[in-house]
Amino acid sequence: MRRRLLALVCVSASLLTGCGVMSDSAAERRTVTVWLMQHSASQDFLDRFTEEFEREHETLDLDIRIQEWTGIGEKVQQALRDDDPDGPDVIEVGNTQVSAYAEGDGLLDLTLESMRDWGRDDWLPGLAEPGRWGSQQYGIPWYAANRVVVYRKDIFRAAGVTPPKTRDEWLETTERLDTGDTEGIYLAGQDWYTLAGFIWEEGGELATERDGVWRGALDSGAALRGMDFYRRLQRLGDGPVDADEEHPPQAGVFAQGRVAQIVAVPGLVRAIVQQNPGLEDKIGYFPVPGTEAGRPGAVFTGGSDLVVPAGTDAEDAAVEVVAALTGARWNTDLARTMNYVPNKASLADSVAGEEGLRAMAAGAARGRATPATPRWSVVEADNPIKEYMTRVLTGADPQKEAERAARRITETLAFD
Repeated sequence: MRRRLLALVCVSASLLTGCGVMSDSAAERRTVTVWLMQHSASQDFLDRFTEEFEREHETLDLDIRIQEWTGIGEKVQQALRDDDPDGPDVIEVGNTQVSAYAEGDGLLDLTLESMRDWGRDDWLPGLAEPGRWGSQQYGIPWYAANRVVVYRKDIFRAAGVTPPKTRDEWLETTERLDTGDTEGIYLAGQDWYTLAGFIWEEGGELATERDGVWRGALDSGAALRGMDFYRRLQRLGDGPVDADEEHPPQAGVFAQGRVAQIVAVPGLVRAIVQQNPGLEDKIGYFPVPGTEAGRPGAVFTGGSDLVVPAGTDAEDAAVEVVAALTGARWNTDLARTMNYVPNKASLADSVAGEEGLRAMAAGAARGRATPATPRWSVVEADNPIKEYMTRVLTGADPQKEAERAARRITETLAFD
């Protein structure tokens, strides 16, 4: 590792010569290079964090470099392969991307710190689980976001209904709302992230792993029950059966004023209100209902983890940065600043004052992530789940279509 060797050379030289060309204070200072993604944190947050971190760590300087999501996968892989002295020491990655980077031994194993110092058992499962590869923890949860039900308070009130507590109540409520010019719910036919939550709620999986072999699991009884619930809910509105939630963007559909509910992250409401300011005080939120009252339904959790390249020559310093950013103080600050869910269930009260965040935090406690295999991104690229959903919603046999989709997933995950 060239970066590590350079560090050892400098240390050896300092022992022999005293490094006379540098002052003692200059020789002691180190720079920690941190790659964070665009829009993950505000500049004000980063400025405040940098100032305080450097004050508390007098020998460390932070060099935070903002990256764009487009093309980031190859850029990270290249950074993990290279021994560039100017390369990153800490990297923000999507929570479902960790396995792809850990597979090639490119990441530092942070299992000990996670269990001993960072309270791993309290992390949100949707961030913690995909941060593991095998039994080791490589990705450290930073922030989360998940879907809730965004609804029109005035339409609910006019129909004499309140936010439901169970999935059965949700169906009944939505059916009452689906009258006249009002859609009970706008749910696109290929919103597979929402379907995933329904499948997990039934105890099913998108894919399962045994002895290192992954297989598609959409044809299990539990997964089929999840798809059947999706079908029953989706028909209580006019969502297209052959498109996902971005075609057309559901924020624009909701802004038209005829939809009682959508399933979305609370942050989408900003786009809704921009298009229809009159809805600002009419929008409410509740967690996606589960099968049991008092327990929100399972949901897909998106978000980011922080990782440390195995080849860094600033290992201890990088770990200090990760500890600070993911610790209670700054993690809570980030959640409040950016409308995220904190990385621990015990920190949920820190965002309880805002309705959308409160609903999101409640659901995040039962959040999940996509299967922890590096090849899942290949499945998503050709997404057989979307085709499966459209076929079922247009009347095809669910069992046969689920078997077909499961086979395609199995073949994709097995391809080497």
